[in-house]
Amino acid sequence: MAAGRVPPGALTLKQFLRRQQVLRLYRRILRAIREVPAEQDRRYLKDWAREEFRRNKDATEEDAIRMMITQGNMQLQELQRTLRLAKS
Repeated sequence: MAAGRVPPGALTLKQFLRRQQVLRLYRRILRAIREVPAEQDRRYLKDWAREEFRRNKDATEEDAIRMMITQGNMQLQELQRTLRLAKS
């Protein structure tokens, strides 16, 4: 392979960074879900998060992906806020 050539199917730098951002969000959501006290609620939220990410895994439009990341971050913040209130 010649220097500077990208193999077919390889991610661009922008795609790679966006993928890392999505994976980081997914891990943060799953960590927050671990703090939910009720087992049934934990299981429901975990299944919900997995399904949402799985359903959108083939998204390629940059604007749509950014919007989904923003929505995911807002939902994560809401979950964290709810958990803090429940502990107080």
